[in-house]
Amino acid sequence: MSILVTGGAGYIGSHTVRLLEKLGHKVVVYDNLVTGHKAAVKRSLFVEGDIFDSERLADTIKRYHITSVVHFAAYSLVGVSMVKPKEYYHNNVVGTLNLLDVMLENGIKQLVFSSTAAVYGEPENSPITESMMKSPTNVYGRTKLIMENVMAEYSRSYGLNYIALRYFNACGAEGAGDIGEDHCPETHLIPLVLKACLGKTQCLKIFGDDYPTKDGTCVRDYIHVNDLGQAHILALNALANGHGSDVYNLGNGNGFSVKEVIAAAETLTGLTLPKEIAPRRVGDPARLVASSDKIRQDLGWQPEYTDIKKIIATAWRWHKNNPDGFEYQ
Repeated sequence: MSILVTGGAGYIGSHTVRLLEKLGHKVVVYDNLVTGHKAAVKRSLFVEGDIFDSERLADTIKRYHITSVVHFAAYSLVGVSMVKPKEYYHNNVVGTLNLLDVMLENGIKQLVFSSTAAVYGEPENSPITESMMKSPTNVYGRTKLIMENVMAEYSRSYGLNYIALRYFNACGAEGAGDIGEDHCPETHLIPLVLKACLGKTQCLKIFGDDYPTKDGTCVRDYIHVNDLGQAHILALNALANGHGSDVYNLGNGNGFSVKEVIAAAETLTGLTLPKEIAPRRVGDPARLVASSDKIRQDLGWQPEYTDIKKIIATAWRWHKNNPDGFEYQ
C-alpha cells in the first residue's frame, strides 16, 4: 500500500509510521509541524503541508500514488478546546472536511480516522462499548463526534470506506527510545509525572481528588502507543480487503487512577515526587475505561502492553534519553 499519514510527525502518528515502515509499506507523512516534530520522521517521505491546502494535498496524493489515508492531524488538548472552541471546530471539523473532499476528488475512499473516547462524555456504565450514548463534555470530543457523523454520511452517499478508532489514553514510547511523547504544552499525565521525575517541574498537580472513584482521582484506561499503531495497521488491511465502514474502541479494559499512575512511576524510578491537589479541570470525566471486545473479535487486535509499569518504563526510557524532547536531538 501507498499510505498518506496526515499528522504523521505527531506522537501517535510517528509511532504508527514507524510500524508501517517495518512492514515495508510506502509511507508519505503530511504534517504542518504546528504540533508535530520533523525529527520524529526518520525514514519516510515527508511533505510539509496543511490539510487546508487542497492543491498541495491533491498534488501529494497524485505524485505518490496514494491508495489509503490515515488521518491524525487534529488539535487534541481538552482544556484548550474549552477556551478556544473556534480553533478546534475550524481545524478538526473544517480541515477534515477539506481532506475528505480532496480524497474523494482524487478517487481515494479508504480512511482510518483518529477519534477519541471523549465522544462518550461521562458514561453511566463501565466498561464503555461502542454502542453507548455519545454525549461529549468537551469541545475536542464534540469535534471528533461531528466528524464521525459526517463520515457516516459520506460513506452512505459517496462510498467513503472508513474505520474510526476511539482512543482511550495513549501512552508509552517506541522500544528504541528515539521517538516518544513531546507536546507543548504537555497535559498528559504520564509525561508530566516523568518530567517531574527529571526535575523539570517543582510540583506535580493532581487535578481533583473528590471524584466518585476509589481514591478520589480520575480513572483512565492507558493504552500503549505501539498497540494503537498496530490497530491502525489492522484497520488499513481490513479496508483493503473490503471491510465496511466501522467504529472501534481502543483500550486495555483496565482503569488506573491518577494516584496509582504516580505511585507506579515512583516505584519504577525510586523517587518520591512532591504533589499538590489542584481544582478539577473543566470537561474531565471521572472514569473512562474501554471495552475493546469488538475490535478484538472483528480484526484480531491484541494489545501487547497491559502492565502499567511496563508501559511507563518505555516512556521513561524516552524521557531519560531526551529530557528536552525532540529539541535535545
